[in-house]
Amino acid sequence: AAKIGRGRVVEDRRSRHCPYLDTINRSVLDFDFEKLCSISLSHINVYACLICGKYFQGRGLKSHAYTHSVQFTHHVFLNLHTLKFYCLPDNYEIIDSSLEDITYVLKPTFTKQHIAGLDKQGKLYRAYDGTTYLPGIVGLNNIKANDYANVVLQAFSNVPPLRNYFLEEENYRGIRRPPGDIMFLLVQRFGELMRKLWNPRNFKAHVSPHEMLQAVVLCSKKNFQITKQGDAVDFMTWFLNALHGALGGTKKKPSIITKAFQGSMRIFSKKLPHPDLPPEEKEALLVTEEYQEQMSESTFLFLTLDLPTAPLYKDEKEQLIIPQVPLFNILGKFNGNTEKEYKTYKENFLKRFQLMKLPPYLVFCIKRFTKNNFFVEKNPTIVNFPITNVDLREYLTEEAQVTEKNTTYDLVANVVHDGKPTEGAYRIHVLHHGTGKWYEMQDLQVTDILPQMITLSEAYIQA
Repeated sequence: AAKIGRGRVVEDRRSRHCPYLDTINRSVLDFDFEKLCSISLSHINVYACLICGKYFQGRGLKSHAYTHSVQFTHHVFLNLHTLKFYCLPDNYEIIDSSLEDITYVLKPTFTKQHIAGLDKQGKLYRAYDGTTYLPGIVGLNNIKANDYANVVLQAFSNVPPLRNYFLEEENYRGIRRPPGDIMFLLVQRFGELMRKLWNPRNFKAHVSPHEMLQAVVLCSKKNFQITKQGDAVDFMTWFLNALHGALGGTKKKPSIITKAFQGSMRIFSKKLPHPDLPPEEKEALLVTEEYQEQMSESTFLFLTLDLPTAPLYKDEKEQLIIPQVPLFNILGKFNGNTEKEYKTYKENFLKRFQLMKLPPYLVFCIKRFTKNNFFVEKNPTIVNFPITNVDLREYLTEEAQVTEKNTTYDLVANVVHDGKPTEGAYRIHVLHHGTGKWYEMQDLQVTDILPQMITLSEAYIQA
C-alpha cells in the first residue's frame, strides 16, 4: 500500500481516511482462540476480519482474506502478528488511533507502575459488552472438561510475584532454549493468559484458555487433555515443574517458581523388618545399620496433608456423618515427631518430617483421593482452617525457628472439588487484594462469597 520512492516510504493518502472504519464490529472480536486461517488452517500470515471476527490467510490477490473481502464486502483486516490494520481489496494500511483498543485486547501490555498498583486498588472496569469486572477476577471458559486446569491457572494468576513476572514479557523473553524445545511454549502461553486475565480494557468479562490448554496438551504429551477430566494436583505438580524447567531452572538454578514456592524439609526414614518374620529375627535386624534411622534433606514446592480416614458408619437418621478436622491436626505430620508408615512394593518404612525453610507462598494439597485395585475413593472430611494468620513456627527445626522471620501465612486461593472422585467439578475461591473481598469462580461464573463460607468446602489445594 505504501509507495516506495527513492528509498523512502510514502504514506498512502487513504491510510488516515479509510471510509470503512464504522463497519468494524467489536462485539464479535475474540482473540482467545488459535491464530489460524478458517479455510486453509495455516498459522502463517493470518488476518482477522474486523467485521465478522473470522481469521483468514494472506492479503494479496487470490488469498483467502482478499477473496473474503470481495465476496462479503468486509473491508477492514488486522494482521495478528504485526498488529497492523489493512483495507482490502484496495490493499492499503490503515493508520488510526481509534483502533488502539483492538490491538490492546489482542496484545495487552503492562507498565511497571501499573503492575505495582494492581493490589492497591479495587476499581471495577466495564467491558465493551457492558459487563463490569475486576481485573484478575475473571471467569475461564470450560471448553469441555478442563476445569481441573482452569482452577490451577486462576490460583497462580493470583500469586503476586508469579503474576508480576508473567505480566511483563521482558522478564522471560531473553531465555535461551535448546533448538526444537517445545516447553517454552508453555511459558509464552501462560504469560499471554495472565495478561488477558488482568487486562483492564477487555471486550468481555471472561477469557477462554484455549491456546494455553493446547500448549498443555502438546507439552504434556496428551497426559492432560481438554476433553477428559483430570486431577488438579497432578496437573499442578506437572505444571510447576514444567514451567520451572522451561524458564531455565534446574535443581541448583532458581526460577520464579522456586523463588515463590520452594521450601525445604528434613526427612527421617527408618526401614522396618518384614511383618511376617519371627520376633527374634526382627530384633536382630533392628540392630543392624540398614535398619537405623537415616536423615535426608529435600526441597518441596507444596506440602501434602493426609486426612484421617472417614467413618464408615451412619448416624441414627441414616445420614453419613461428614467428619471435620482442624488444619493444625493434619499439619502435625511435619512436627518432627509424628511417625507414619509408608509401604512400597518390597519394603516398609517409618518416616517423620520437619520443615527447615518456608517459602514466601506455601501450597497445601489435601489428599482426598485414594486409589486401590478397583476404584478411586474420596474422603469428604472438611478441614477447618483459618483464613489468616496460620503460624508454622512450631513445625520448623530449632535452628530455623531462630533464622526464619516470617512464619505466618494468609490464604489467597482455595481450590475445591465437588462430587464423585472420578467425575465431579472444580471451583476456586480467590482473594482480591485490592478490595480485600473473596470471590468464588466456577468456569464463567464469578460470585462474591463470605470468608466464613470458604471453610465449609471440601478444600483440595490451598495457597
